[in-house]
Amino acid sequence: MTNEANTPRVESPNHGVAWEKAFGYAQAVKVKDTIYISGQLSHDSQGSLVAPAEVDAIGKPVSFETMAAQIRQTYENARIILQQFGATFDDVVEETLYVLDVDAAFGPAAEIRKSVYGSDLPQLASNIIGVTRLAFPQQLVEITFRAVADR
Repeated sequence: MTNEANTPRVESPNHGVAWEKAFGYAQAVKVKDTIYISGQLSHDSQGSLVAPAEVDAIGKPVSFETMAAQIRQTYENARIILQQFGATFDDVVEETLYVLDVDAAFGPAAEIRKSVYGSDLPQLASNIIGVTRLAFPQQLVEITFRAVADR
């Protein structure tokens, strides 16, 4: 597939979850040597949210206890997408974490990121941004990635 500028594009296979078709997007697109990965979240292979937060009557999380589990699964889903391009977390140059509670996310995110990237000081640009809402009420985190891979 090519865009108007005739730049080659390679789209990755999607995860096969219902919201891909409902919203209409690819999980990732590679343009030249850069892989742009859409916001990943903590779903399993059937599309069920892993470690969903408990929510109140109006759909607001009442606890952030499942933040670490959601972050772990989100990185796993990103790994699966990277693998579709023959890439790994070593190829990631930027990530942005969107979280409902920065204080609740900071500690677990720091620990999990260091493990994922295999370093106490991962060599990539990173942002953590507090937001008021994500796609699903039980969702606490969403992460986007940019990777550069010559493969």
